[in-house]
Amino acid sequence: MICKERTMEQNNKVRMPDNTAVRTALWRALHVQVDAKPHILEDEIGLALAAPADGWQQRPDMKFTKRLRASIVARARFIEDLIIEQSRQGISQYVILGAGLDTFAQRRPDIASGIQVYEIDQPDTLEWKTQRLTALGFGIPGYLHFVPVDFNTSSWWEQLLKAGFDINKPSVVACTGVSLYLSREANIAILHQAAALAPGSTLAMTFYLPMALLDEEDRPMQEIGEKGAREAGTPFVSFFSPDEISALATEAGFKAIKTISTKDMEQYYFANRTDDLLPASGEVFLLAKT
Repeated sequence: MICKERTMEQNNKVRMPDNTAVRTALWRALHVQVDAKPHILEDEIGLALAAPADGWQQRPDMKFTKRLRASIVARARFIEDLIIEQSRQGISQYVILGAGLDTFAQRRPDIASGIQVYEIDQPDTLEWKTQRLTALGFGIPGYLHFVPVDFNTSSWWEQLLKAGFDINKPSVVACTGVSLYLSREANIAILHQAAALAPGSTLAMTFYLPMALLDEEDRPMQEIGEKGAREAGTPFVSFFSPDEISALATEAGFKAIKTISTKDMEQYYFANRTDDLLPASGEVFLLAKT
């Protein structure tokens, strides 16, 4: 039923999010549909938002990307665990930089309703998402704030402040799947801005390893991904080693810095599984505190 809905782009000409955002949401749903229990994350709301054509599970970017799918669900679970932990410690603001089809506010109202959630993304993406959430009956609750930003012409930080963000309260900022598409200078700027947050704040940001640091089995898929990204007009731009990430975060002014590797993720979420689901080796998390 979900897959037979017409997309919002067809219905009212609002431009859908880019393919990367949609693909990420579909990977989360596919995990629930095809991988063994216990599921690392249960999220099919993104599938309802995207409303892909029938047979989407058989697309090449779904069928042949199992390790990437595992990375995506582990990434989402890691952020969710962080938010739950931090909210219990009194954090009251959660910023998602490059939110795409994130569904935390819809899936976990028990947590989200006790904090202020700010989703930052392109204006078209957030307009589309607003209409899809309304059509599906979720609406936009008072604790969810959409912050539209044209990253080419305006400052995400300035727009966040206009949306009611309180600079005096500690916060969590999540930025996943974004750094790859930004210049080195833009990534450094995000680090410096986040390091200026109120004491007790946390940045959780993903970075991508250079090809030479990937596991051998992940390199062919990375090459395919880079080719597809170039052809789609969204080329991969920035890669960092773990040491380089830590050095940049230190220079930005963070007080406590930790990187979380693929091996760490395996220990957190993939131990003792009955299937052979394991994450790809390309992504490293930076967890940095002010």
